[in-house]
Amino acid sequence: MFNNPIIHRELIGMMRSKKAVAIQVMLVMMFALLLILRWPAETYADLSGVKSMQVFKLFSYGILTAMIFLVPVFPATSIIRERIQGTLALLLNSPMRPIDIYLGKLTGVMIFVFQLLILSIPSLIACYVMGGISMGGQILPLYGILILAALQYSTMGLMISCITNSVDGALKMTYGIVLLMSVIVLGPHLFLQAETGILADLASWIRCISPIPAVMDVIGHGDVGSQGFDSNVDSISRYVMLSLSSMVVFVAIPLIRLNQRILDRSRSQGALTHQMSGLTQTLRMVFFLGMDPKKRAPNIPGYINPVLIKEFRCRRFGRAHWIVRMMVACLLLSLALVYVTTQYTHQWGVETIGGIMVVMQVSLVVLITPSLAAGLISSELEFDSWRLLQMTPLTSFRIITGKILSVAVTIGLIVLASLPGYVVLAAIDNTLTTQIWQVCVCLLMTCILVLSVSALISSLFRVTATATVVSFSVITMIFAGTFLFWMGKGAPFSVDVVETALLVNPLATALTIMNMPGFDPAEFTRLAPSEVWSSSTEDLWSGFRVPLEAIGLTRISLVLSFNWIMTGAISMLCLTLLFFRVRLLTKPQ
Repeated sequence: MFNNPIIHRELIGMMRSKKAVAIQVMLVMMFALLLILRWPAETYADLSGVKSMQVFKLFSYGILTAMIFLVPVFPATSIIRERIQGTLALLLNSPMRPIDIYLGKLTGVMIFVFQLLILSIPSLIACYVMGGISMGGQILPLYGILILAALQYSTMGLMISCITNSVDGALKMTYGIVLLMSVIVLGPHLFLQAETGILADLASWIRCISPIPAVMDVIGHGDVGSQGFDSNVDSISRYVMLSLSSMVVFVAIPLIRLNQRILDRSRSQGALTHQMSGLTQTLRMVFFLGMDPKKRAPNIPGYINPVLIKEFRCRRFGRAHWIVRMMVACLLLSLALVYVTTQYTHQWGVETIGGIMVVMQVSLVVLITPSLAAGLISSELEFDSWRLLQMTPLTSFRIITGKILSVAVTIGLIVLASLPGYVVLAAIDNTLTTQIWQVCVCLLMTCILVLSVSALISSLFRVTATATVVSFSVITMIFAGTFLFWMGKGAPFSVDVVETALLVNPLATALTIMNMPGFDPAEFTRLAPSEVWSSSTEDLWSGFRVPLEAIGLTRISLVLSFNWIMTGAISMLCLTLLFFRVRLLTKPQ
């Protein structure tokens, strides 16, 4: 197998890319940072192994996150990039069989994964020498799950690379399926874990599609969101079975499509609506709610930004019928949340249900917004259509406004369609009206933050795929990376340090408003400050907090105000930099 020339070509090409070097450097820095965050500062040894297990847990979550979000990037763009560049035809006409081409690409990715795992060994040895961690009980099962997850997501990426038409679309679909397979599948079990019956058993199996429950079993962290319920389910065995079963599908589809037919995709010429019969036009008008995609578009009025209309008509998910479909899907999701709210309010509490709704809505925004905004400028630069914009009399401000509004309108309609669940919460508990309004503002600030950051990143790169990967990485760092400080709440980080780290995270602020377990302001006040962290950061936060608390503002009001200020400041900075960047790009080259 290792004599396969595709392996050498893929591995050497991958290792020479700046993306691979950045991933390796970033992972080494992340492993070192995770150890520093949890490394004990006491001069005596911890014979119980509690400290070493804390370091190992944080290390496990960090490397799992890296495997899930970074590994699928390379296989997801492998085959589609070959087809676009024309080299896939040369490979298919060579003496190599399609299965050899597929195995060569998959093996090259897995060798790169093994190299990333090797880079984590020094940090793992540091955890092991502290004691309390066994080689056969935690370390080997953890690395086995990581290798299996990397193989599962790599085969998934290669499958997507065979069925998509563009690198940008492959990356968007990859991150969507990654979020579905790792996070969203945990939702049904979260609600049904205390129930019995077929639905509860099915939800228990579905959540094992994600590697997160298996890793939590290895490190002894219990079930995902167990809320005190003991499931006694072997998540590791179930994940092994489900991952191997999914890999059969992920491998079969590329092997079926990887032939000469993949290069010849015939398309129907189609027909405009006015060329059809009157009955067909009427039925299509009813079915598409007056927004028939095959209807001839009218001229753009002079008072409407032409860039806005251009984005809606040229972007697939910007067309009116696609927006309506996404709104209906979000509305159905919201109705499902309403049903769950009415059924499980007494069991879970209104605050917990509200917190789950917040997490789902923020996940929706984080998934959709970067996929739409990361290609606003980079796609124009990549396909040389930016020169056409330079030749128009449009100003930089109008170009930016049209492009940002095209994404803002889409995201705004989707978010509005997912809000009815809060109306039910307010009807159940009238005292939550103020909190719900504050959560809605946090959701709005989330949309603005993600949109501004993704749009700025889009203007800094000339390749849409790179802009998409960087956008998702930065957004994930803001919304998931800051929770590392929350995981170290009390040891080694004090309350003020945790609150300072979460100031830029609207999700954490929304969970604090809803009094979710672990984010209750009363829990922060019960924690004692730690002497591990430098007092300069605590003094910086206390310097703002003490005067404002003296005039009657509560701690949660302070966190809320500072989060809105920080989020607004970062968004304004990104939009300002975006304006100057676009203004520079519109000048004659």
